[in-house]
Amino acid sequence: MDAVATRPANTNGAAIMIAATAAMGGFLFGFDTAVINGTVDAIQGAFNMNAFVLGFVVASALLGCAVGAWFAGPLADKHGRIRVMVIAAIVFAVGSVGSAVAIGPIDLTIWRVVGGLAVGAASVIAPAYIAEISPAAIRGRLGSLQQLAIVVGIFIALLTDYALAEAAGGASEPLWFGVDAWRWMLASEVIPAAAYLIMALRIPESPRYLVRKGRIEEARQVLTRVIGDDADARLAEIQRSMIGANDKVQLSDLKGPRFGLLPIVWVGILLSVFQQFVGINIIFYYSSTLWQAVGFTESDSLLITVITSVTNIVTTLIAIALVDKVGRKPLLLFGAAGMVLTLGAMAWCFANATVVGDTVTMSPVTGKVALVAANLYVVAFGMSWGPVVWVLLGEMFNNTIRVTALAVAAAAQWIANWLITVTFPPLSDIGLGLAYLIYTIFAALAFLFVLKAVRETKGRELEEM
Repeated sequence: MDAVATRPANTNGAAIMIAATAAMGGFLFGFDTAVINGTVDAIQGAFNMNAFVLGFVVASALLGCAVGAWFAGPLADKHGRIRVMVIAAIVFAVGSVGSAVAIGPIDLTIWRVVGGLAVGAASVIAPAYIAEISPAAIRGRLGSLQQLAIVVGIFIALLTDYALAEAAGGASEPLWFGVDAWRWMLASEVIPAAAYLIMALRIPESPRYLVRKGRIEEARQVLTRVIGDDADARLAEIQRSMIGANDKVQLSDLKGPRFGLLPIVWVGILLSVFQQFVGINIIFYYSSTLWQAVGFTESDSLLITVITSVTNIVTTLIAIALVDKVGRKPLLLFGAAGMVLTLGAMAWCFANATVVGDTVTMSPVTGKVALVAANLYVVAFGMSWGPVVWVLLGEMFNNTIRVTALAVAAAAQWIANWLITVTFPPLSDIGLGLAYLIYTIFAALAFLFVLKAVRETKGRELEEM
């Protein structure tokens, strides 16, 4: 009998609803990641920026994300997971309003960094909280809700960009009250921020955090709500796992014999780095610009990007269905292999394109191959490295160091994201074929890393980690 079926359905429902609410932090992540896509060319024209400055402005939020992720762990251990979610929602709203009214690249960069602080914090808290609230039998599926929220956020952001650009006749054209459409795109981030704030105030605190703070009865009530009759036994296991743990986790608690950190922390860091170094966010930051470069109109390019994001949602649903059955490691290996093939195909297509100035020309056949390869690449990533890395980061660390170790790994992920994003414009100036070849090499290295260093966590309780 399925392990899920042996537990009361109402507790499964409670766990799913609570996890889905926490995953709204991922929605902010995805929305902020993609909303900039439709504004890139308009911002460049409005502020007369060269490729380097444009790349830095687009990627600036990621620096804030790294800082937000770094400090989210200590804040969550001190003040609780829910309070950090609330703070993140407020800061995100402030950053989006500031970005929408920016008058130049400097203040736009500052406001994007402010929004990034919130996104980085949410990216740490959501997977940690979901892992800590979820029953082991469905933890992989619930952990994958983080990635589902990310890709839905990407889709909604791209759809918003497309609708606003169509309504105005272009991202650079005025829309309501004479304000350019690209500013409305950035201002639209206030809506998910408000939703996240309201929802975060309606969910319970993590039972692992409550036990650490000595709030045992509250922890028992939360566990009863999400796992039912096994609450007392699980509470006893959590208490045993916390014996000797400090009330406040320090970075020094992550020290180990290999290059200054515990091996498991290095595994988390490298999983995070490889997730970004395969170049996935290039598809969502620059894809509309990229497809325009190979001959599509602005409208068609935005529509193609929306279609790609739908593909990402569908493949994430596939991952949710498989992660607790197939396991984490097999999905990562399959995804890495698929990315090697599809990125290699894209590298070949762009290497054989004709480049005249800023215009990239492909033959009809090569252009179709590149478009299909790009979408199959999203399939390979979406059913593996997208959701599974977040699942692993939420569950692979033990109770005493989870949030702090996750914060370090997430900060590394955001720095890697920033490096990939800021280097793409100059790399593309040299040659898009070279850029995609580099991402292909990292996908191959990711395959080898998982094969040698990642252990399966399917079905194990967090107290066993």
